[in-house]
Amino acid sequence: MDKDQFAALKTFRDEYKKMCAQWSALAPQLIPLQKEAAAQDTPDYPIETPVVYNTALDEITQDDDIKIIVIGDNPGKDEQLAKNQKYLVGQAGKIAQGFFARHPSLGVDFRKNAIILNKTPVHSAKTKHLKSIASQNAAARDLILQSQLWLAQKTAELSAGVGAQIWLVGYAELKDKGIFVPYREALKEAAQSLKTEQNASVYDALFVFQHFSMNRFMIDLRDFCGGQLDESALAKKIAALGRRHRDEIFA
Repeated sequence: MDKDQFAALKTFRDEYKKMCAQWSALAPQLIPLQKEAAAQDTPDYPIETPVVYNTALDEITQDDDIKIIVIGDNPGKDEQLAKNQKYLVGQAGKIAQGFFARHPSLGVDFRKNAIILNKTPVHSAKTKHLKSIASQNAAARDLILQSQLWLAQKTAELSAGVGAQIWLVGYAELKDKGIFVPYREALKEAAQSLKTEQNASVYDALFVFQHFSMNRFMIDLRDFCGGQLDESALAKKIAALGRRHRDEIFA
């Protein structure tokens, strides 16, 4: 990253860390709701970080070449552990890391060339549990909404600032009536209004994919490519697939 790109990243992460600290003030209200939602279908586990800031952001230096901003759903059981507090460190993250390692033509090291964010930093064992959490408490509902709106706007600004593509992975809850519809609408508006240094719309650098979990990203990509992945054309195929899903979700 050049000086200006790194400054944009520093501004984002400082603001995000501050916001997560503010949002964490709701922890006493959130934890019982998170436990109750998880009890529907998840074995008991310790909730250590109800609102998760991605500490991996603090490890990025100006020497790093950021190529993509990967947007997951929200922090799960592994991500919220006090020893982790990082996004996509569970099985889905391992699948993503392995995918890029197997395809060097993409030029992406998942842990060095990608910024990993979420649509909200509010933890739940499963993304669908966010609806239950939001329905039980007005303050939690407002936090889930406001964090989406904040992250959508700031992520678009970060993409413009560092010159990186946005990979929005996991779109089930982006569809109508999904918990992340506010994020979808705010991101679309911000991405269409912001320009990169090359005077291109951030929206042109926005791609939507199936989630890495349960290998859905790879299954979808392989189907799109007719069953075989041609390394020489892989980047173009991924971009075409990402635009197709973007047009489906954001239409």
